[in-house]
Amino acid sequence: MRVVVVGGGIGGLALGAGLRRRGFEVAVFDRDTDVAATGGYHITLDERAQSALRELVAPQIMQRLLASASALRLRDRDAFWDRRGRLLGRGPDLSGDSGIDVDRITLRTLLAEEVGDDLHLGRTVSDVEGDDGAPRVRFTDAAPVSADLVVGADGTHSLVAQHLAGGRTNRPAGIIGFSGRTLRTDLSPGERQRLGPRSGLAIGPWGAALYVGFLDPVGNAVLDAPKLRMSVTTGPTYIWGAMFPESRATDSLRELRDVELRAALLGRFRQQGWAEHTLEVIARADPHSVAAYRFNAASTRATELAPWPAGRITALGDAVHATPPTAGMGAGAAIRDAAALLSHLGRVTDGDTTTAEAVNQFEAGMRRRGSEILTLAMRTVRLILATDTTLGAAATTVITPFLAAAARLRHR
Repeated sequence: MRVVVVGGGIGGLALGAGLRRRGFEVAVFDRDTDVAATGGYHITLDERAQSALRELVAPQIMQRLLASASALRLRDRDAFWDRRGRLLGRGPDLSGDSGIDVDRITLRTLLAEEVGDDLHLGRTVSDVEGDDGAPRVRFTDAAPVSADLVVGADGTHSLVAQHLAGGRTNRPAGIIGFSGRTLRTDLSPGERQRLGPRSGLAIGPWGAALYVGFLDPVGNAVLDAPKLRMSVTTGPTYIWGAMFPESRATDSLRELRDVELRAALLGRFRQQGWAEHTLEVIARADPHSVAAYRFNAASTRATELAPWPAGRITALGDAVHATPPTAGMGAGAAIRDAAALLSHLGRVTDGDTTTAEAVNQFEAGMRRRGSEILTLAMRTVRLILATDTTLGAAATTVITPFLAAAARLRHR
């Protein structure tokens, strides 16, 4: 069986690695010319995603990944703050959590290494055709290729999924996100103590929110094997994400870059009354790391995901269940999709089922997975957007001081 994978992100590379390892004829095409030239900063993989990854890559790749990853169990409990930096509550104890955080570049590089010569970079797909016969993939600057199965792993704006669905498979979620990275050593002692070795979320009125994630693949390494380490992050770092409701004003910020974008973000938070010390993580960020992006989301209803009859063209990951980063599960779900598809295709080569049946069973499971993570991610999105009304803003302003007082009493 020849499988063509369109898209060399996490899901596409994971699938390509698994197919190659199991002896399938596979080709992965991506328009990027360098796998390390990727957006995003860190990826969280829970035990389910790690288990799926073990089915896709060689044990030595998992060892290198774990040597380059930060262990959630070594972090302090997550925190929730208001716009003044007052503690409102804490998350669950992480000491028994098997989850890991890893640089996106590190994970993508390791997966690309596993795909090897079957990864073709700098190849832009222009069209997919052949629903009833052998599928064919066309390129902007190369001859078309045929396959027994085509898999779209080409992300939120997937050409393959749009071909199958006859239109977009997701829509804007109503939030514009801004991300960056700040070395912990660049912060003042007071902010280092407040933020701590943990991740946290602060929500203010009018839909303003700030997530601060803690990443330390060296000090909090999952596997203490320095010779195997290849993490991009080499010391305690805060990977942060600012969020504002989508509007003409916030959308215009997407046109800014570097220092200008960082300054515009700080100005917007200050206009909404955020305490200056809570903005230090943005103010002291590497300006070249600051970027803007729109949150997109597919439907939370499983029945509305992958709304096409099963055939010899399918899709996975964000191409089907585009998920805002507010659940930290999007990449993990794509890896689980890849492992599930590989498992079903294995039954085809064993002669136990047909390609169409295998794809049908895979898509049914993917719909359930996608619905699960989208439901979790959209809870936070809706919470943030609920503060972007006169009533919601007033309630946030009035209630948070009482929550902070209660938190102080609990943690005396």
